[in-house]
Amino acid sequence: MARFFRLLRRLLLIAFVLGLLGLAGVAALVYSVNARLPDVQVLRHVEMQEPMYVYARDGRLIGMFGEKRRYPVEMSQVPQRVRQAFLAAEDAHFYQHHGVDVKGVTRAVWLLIQTGGQERVAGGSTITQQVAKQFFLSSEYSFRRKFEEMLLAMKMERELSKDEIFALYLNKSFFGNRAYGIGAASEYYYGKPLDQLTVDEAATLAGIPKFPTSGNPITNTERARQRRDNYILPRMFELGFITRAELDAARAAPMHAAPHERPIEVYAPYVAEMVRKEMIDRYGEDVLNQGYHVTTTIDPALQAAAQAAVVDGLREYDHRHGWRTPTETVTIPAGADVAAIGLLLHAIPPQGGLLPAVVTGSQGGALNVVLADGTPLALSGKAIAWTQRSASALAKPGDVVRVRRLPAAQPDAPPAWELDQLPAAQSALVSLDADTGALRALVGGFSFAGNKFNRATQARRQPGSSFKPFLYAVSFERGFNPASIVLDAPVVFRDRGGRVWRPQNDGGSFSGPMRLREALVRSKNLVSVRLLDAIGVDYARKAITHFGFDEASLPPNLSMSLGTASLTPLSVARGYTAFANGGFLTTPWFIDSVRDRDDKEIFKAQPPSACPGCAGIGSAAGGGQQPTSAPTQIDGFDLSPASPDAPTSGTTAKPGTGKPAKTSPDVAPSAPPANMVVAPLAIDPRVAFQIRSMMHDVIQRGTATAARVLNRDDIGGKTGSTNNYRDAWFSGYGGPYVTTVWVGRDDFKTLGRGEYGGRAALPIWINFMRVALKDQPQRVVEPPPGMVQVSVSAGGRLVPGSGGITEWVKVEDLQQMENESEAGYGGEDSATPSEEAFDIF
Repeated sequence: MARFFRLLRRLLLIAFVLGLLGLAGVAALVYSVNARLPDVQVLRHVEMQEPMYVYARDGRLIGMFGEKRRYPVEMSQVPQRVRQAFLAAEDAHFYQHHGVDVKGVTRAVWLLIQTGGQERVAGGSTITQQVAKQFFLSSEYSFRRKFEEMLLAMKMERELSKDEIFALYLNKSFFGNRAYGIGAASEYYYGKPLDQLTVDEAATLAGIPKFPTSGNPITNTERARQRRDNYILPRMFELGFITRAELDAARAAPMHAAPHERPIEVYAPYVAEMVRKEMIDRYGEDVLNQGYHVTTTIDPALQAAAQAAVVDGLREYDHRHGWRTPTETVTIPAGADVAAIGLLLHAIPPQGGLLPAVVTGSQGGALNVVLADGTPLALSGKAIAWTQRSASALAKPGDVVRVRRLPAAQPDAPPAWELDQLPAAQSALVSLDADTGALRALVGGFSFAGNKFNRATQARRQPGSSFKPFLYAVSFERGFNPASIVLDAPVVFRDRGGRVWRPQNDGGSFSGPMRLREALVRSKNLVSVRLLDAIGVDYARKAITHFGFDEASLPPNLSMSLGTASLTPLSVARGYTAFANGGFLTTPWFIDSVRDRDDKEIFKAQPPSACPGCAGIGSAAGGGQQPTSAPTQIDGFDLSPASPDAPTSGTTAKPGTGKPAKTSPDVAPSAPPANMVVAPLAIDPRVAFQIRSMMHDVIQRGTATAARVLNRDDIGGKTGSTNNYRDAWFSGYGGPYVTTVWVGRDDFKTLGRGEYGGRAALPIWINFMRVALKDQPQRVVEPPPGMVQVSVSAGGRLVPGSGGITEWVKVEDLQQMENESEAGYGGEDSATPSEEAFDIF
C-alpha cells in the first residue's frame, strides 16, 4: 500500500510539473502572440472604402466610381430591429460575452480536431472575432490563426465599446453585389435607408454575410428565403425580439429584393469619366475608394439640352441619308417565345435612347420586332415612313434593329414607337462660360455605352473655316481691320519642288477686291490665304498660340488659313472665349470643389477670369493677379503699335469733314474684385470687339443665317467644313456662353454631299443655345477705349459724313485708312484680276 501511495505521489507530482509547464507554455504562447497583435486603437480611426461621388453644380448626382458600394453609418442610425436581426443571426450573446463565446469555440475546436484542420468549420466566431478577422487576420483555417483571433477579440473588447465593435462589423461586412456595409446593402437590395426597413427585410439582410455571393436574395432567392424563415426569424422570436404576429407576418412576406442602383440624376457620362481621370491624376488610384465628393461646373439644364441636341441632330442627319441594312443578327431558336427571343439581346445595350430589338418577320405592312424585355411591337405607317421602304424590305428575321419610344401625345396614351438606327456619324458639343472657362455642358459622342471615346477632348479634327476668326484676329494685330481690302481672286503657289497649290473658294466663284468683314461673312478661302501670306506664316503660327493652341498643331504653311490644323472641339471653344469676353484667354475647368468623407473641403477652384475694363491690364492689378498681355515681339516681329511693323497713330478727325470722329467711351478702369485671378490677354480687346462684330454678321447675313431664329442680337459664330465633307463645325457665342459643335465620322469618311457646317452642325448649336439662352439677358458689349467709329464705302474707302458703312477701328489704324483712301486703293468697282502666281520657299 505504501508503494502505491509513493507511486501516486510521483504521478501527481509529474502531473503538477507538466501542468506548470503547460501553463508556462500557454503563457509564453499568449505572450508571444499577444506581442504581435496589432494596435486595435487604429479601429477608432479606420476609414472604410467608399466610392467617389461626382455631382453637377447644383448637387445632383452625375456618377459614382469605386470597387465597392459602401455608405458608412453610425450606430445611432441603425434601428433596433436591424440590430436585433444581426444579433439573432450571428451572435445572440454579443452584449454579454467578452469577445469569445466559450461554448461556440469549444464546438469549433472539436470540429477542427476531427477534420485535422483541413476543412472549414462553422460556428465559434463572435461578432468581435469576425471584426478581428476582417480587419487584421487572414482567412487561413488553423489552430494558430483561431488562437490569434480569440486573443485579438478579447483585446478589442477591453479597448473598444460594444457599439464601436458592432458598427465596425455592420460597415465592413460584405453583402454581395459589390455592396459593403449595411447602409449600401439596404440601398442596393431594397432602395431605401435603414430606418425604413421592415422586419422581413432586416432578417433577409442579416442572413447575407454568411453566404454573400451564393446566398444573397438576388443570386439565390430560395436559399435566402430559407435562411430568413427557418433560422433568423425564429431566433428573433426565441430571443424575444419580435412577437408571434410579427414572426408570422415576416414569414408570409414575399422575397422582393431587387437591384437598386443609386439613380444618376444628371446624364453626363463623358464628364464623369473626365473627372475620374483628373482625380486619379491629382490624388492617385486610391482616390476612387476614399469617399470623396466632387462638385463639377456642369449645369444640369444645359447638359440635358446638349445631350438632346446631339442625339436629335445626329438622327436628323442620319435620316437624311436613308435606311441602312442591319449588320447585326442573332439566331432565333425554333419555337422560341417572345421572352426567349428578348433574352438574345441581353448583351446589347441601349444607345442614345435607341433600344435594341430582334426582327421576327413582317406581315400586313408591319415590321414585327421583340424588345429585350420580351415586349412584341408591330411597326408600320409613320413608325417606318422615314425609311421610304416597305416593311418586308427593311430587315429579315433575326436582324437586330433599333427602335425609339416617342413622347406621348397624352398622359394616358399608349406608348408609340419608331424604327430607327444608330447614326453613322458622331458629334461632340462643348459649352463654356465665356468669362471663366467653366465647363457648363459636354457631350463626347452619340452614346457613351456604345463608345467611350470622348470626341470633345480627344478627337483631333480639321476645323475648316471655323478657324478663320483666329487668323483674322492676328492679322488685325498687324494693321488690318474689318474694312481692309483683300483680293478674292485665283492664285497659285509653287514650292521649290515644283509642286503647285491652287486654293479654291467653295463653289469656285470669285468676288475681286473685298472688305475683310465681307470675306469672313461669306467665308472666302482665297482671301484667307492671301491674308496669311501677307502677315507671314511664322508670325501667324506664333501669334495664334495666344488662343491656347499648341504651335506644333498648326501647319507651317499657307494651308493653315483654311483650317487644316488638327484641333479638338474643346480647344476651339476655348479660343472662341477670347472673342466673347473681350480678349482674355480662359482655361477650361470642370472641377469646382472636392470634399472628403468628413465634408472637409480639400480643393476649391479659383480660375483666372476675364475682367474687361479692369485696371492693371499689362500692369499690376490692384487686388488681383497681374494679367499677362500677349507678347509685343515674337521672333523678330514687333507687334507693338509704335513699331515699324504696325501702323502709326493717326488723326482722330474724319477725313474730308474736319470734324472729330466718334470715339469709344474713355471709361476709367476699375480694380478687379479682391479674390479674382485675372486671365491673361490673348488679343487686344479692340480686336476681340471687331471679330465679335464680324461673327455677328455671319449669323445675320452669312453662312449661319438659320441661327437668326434665336431672335437675339448678342449671338455670333462661324461655320466650318473640310474637304469632301469630312467635318462640319459651328462655333459661336451667345449670352454668357461659348459653344462649339463638331459632326463627323470616326472613320474619316465623308458625311455626304452638301453636309456643310451650316447644315450638319449649326442645327445642333441652335437647339442647344435655344435652351441655354432662355431667360438669359442680352449681353451688350461696348467698343473698348481706343477705337474710332468711321464710315466706309463698300470698297473700304473712308467716306465723309455718316452715309457709308459703319466700322469701329483702332485709333492707330485710322491714318493708314486715310492714306489708302487718298491713294484710291481698292474699290467695289475694281476688276477681278487674272490668276496670280507666287513662289513659296
